[in-house]
Amino acid sequence: MSERPFILGLTGSIGMGKSTTANLFREAGIPVWDADRAVHQLYAEGGGAADALRELAPGAVIGGRVDRDRLRAAILRDETLLPRIEARIHPLVTEDRAAFLAEHAGAALVLCDIPLLYETGAEVGVDAVLVVTAPPEVQRARVLARPGMTTEAFEHILARQVPDAEKRRRADHILDTGAGIEAARTRVTALIAELTEMRHA
Repeated sequence: MSERPFILGLTGSIGMGKSTTANLFREAGIPVWDADRAVHQLYAEGGGAADALRELAPGAVIGGRVDRDRLRAAILRDETLLPRIEARIHPLVTEDRAAFLAEHAGAALVLCDIPLLYETGAEVGVDAVLVVTAPPEVQRARVLARPGMTTEAFEHILARQVPDAEKRRRADHILDTGAGIEAARTRVTALIAELTEMRHA
């Protein structure tokens, strides 16, 4: 029976370059599990989230899918709703992640891209954590450049997330994306080599 992969958790606050970093791992041939993508699939037609959320947020369930905009509006109206939604969705996301890990059991290294890794306690399920960071002014400019993003929405998201400084303090590895894509690629390549070597040591 082959040894299981080294599981690297990837996280970082909004606008820090997490998705770009995950893509660098994909380009290097590392299997990547994306928590956001898993949630999108669950919210889609037949994905399972509609049944889980129909009672909590009936206005957000249309047919067999969850309308993310309506769900977001419902959460903004009722601050008690989010933790109850997460309690229903989290087990479904965990099942999806377990299936991914089983599928890639023979890999040396896998990456689990989890935006709310520290917020949900998911660090207990990974072997090490990579936190992506960037200067605050870079983060703010990136986020506010997104279509439909407002300062109010940005502040609301930040308030829900563990502060960047705390994430960096708790991280096993840190990648500053403020230096540009090629610097990030170099760091990712070196980290893959380091962790793969550690796994085979």
